[in-house]
Amino acid sequence: MAAISWKACYLILVNVIAFAAFGIDKRRAVKHQYRISETTLLGLALIGGSAGALAGMHLFHHKTRKLLFRAIPVLLAVQAAVLLLLSCSG
Repeated sequence: MAAISWKACYLILVNVIAFAAFGIDKRRAVKHQYRISETTLLGLALIGGSAGALAGMHLFHHKTRKLLFRAIPVLLAVQAAVLLLLSCSG
């Protein structure tokens, strides 16, 4: 069995963290508690966690109406294209 590369481990970890951050922020929003900043949530999506962020947005029904967060599916497509290009090139 082949070992999982550090890149795959990174992507899995950042997506799990992004997903959890959206869930935690939604729970805090409902309870009127201190929130995770939008910059942090978008930053997690930007550094490779766009799939986890998108899944968290839809599962938790969170931040789906904010215009800036509607860019996450586009970001996911760009990140997937970059991964595909990198995997094909070497």
